[in-house]
Amino acid sequence: MSINEKTPSKILEVCADSAESALTAEKAGALRIELCANLIIGGTTPTIGLVEEVKKAVSIPVNVLIRPRFGDFCYSSTELKAMVRDIRLCRDAGADGIVIGCLKTDGSLDTEATASLIAAAPRGTLSLTLHRAFDMCKDPFDAYRGAAELGFDTILTSGQSASCYEGRTLLAQLNAQRKEGEPVIMAGGGLKPELIVPLAREAGVRFFHLSGKKIVQSPMQWKNPKVSMSTDSFSEYEIWAADATVIRRAREQFDLI
Repeated sequence: MSINEKTPSKILEVCADSAESALTAEKAGALRIELCANLIIGGTTPTIGLVEEVKKAVSIPVNVLIRPRFGDFCYSSTELKAMVRDIRLCRDAGADGIVIGCLKTDGSLDTEATASLIAAAPRGTLSLTLHRAFDMCKDPFDAYRGAAELGFDTILTSGQSASCYEGRTLLAQLNAQRKEGEPVIMAGGGLKPELIVPLAREAGVRFFHLSGKKIVQSPMQWKNPKVSMSTDSFSEYEIWAADATVIRRAREQFDLI
């Protein structure tokens, strides 16, 4: 089973893709880090070097996103093997939990594939979060039941909406049907500090996830105008980083619930 007995009564989790952002988040009041790479494309699996450096830098728990690529959550057998290896490496690097999820082509939770990932670590050694693959499921209640059977501690969700506040009705429904020992609903996706108290009141959630990011300009002075390492969607001369002011405001609101 999962380690539900160790799950706190409420959490403020910040997603970070660098050691600097993780440390900023902790100092600003985050209670847990979701560590990833490439936050700008929704997050992918970070390097083991980054996991180790973040574990050295912060004292709060660090859950690691296991996602081999951008895009959907329907994975090939080769990708699943790589994910299993990543989980074992992250566990050995000191990760406190993993953030995972696999879907079938019909929009249902792929319990077999997800179970193979969970089995990569000794049962009870890592906390288990089902990430926003949940928001892409065809039937959220069926997916919730599958997640509960797999032993997940937490489900990160926007309530299958563009933002978690827009999805607050589903969040409330999921939260209301939860039984003791089943996954806790964590609201995330478009979360702003001022929405924490309303979400706690209207949806009954006490777990919150945000990036709390800002755009930092690259220190590069010379920029070759003829070459781009990026796409038209974003610039390699802009970096996303944790914003201490936003996270501090989120913590202030979080402390009111």
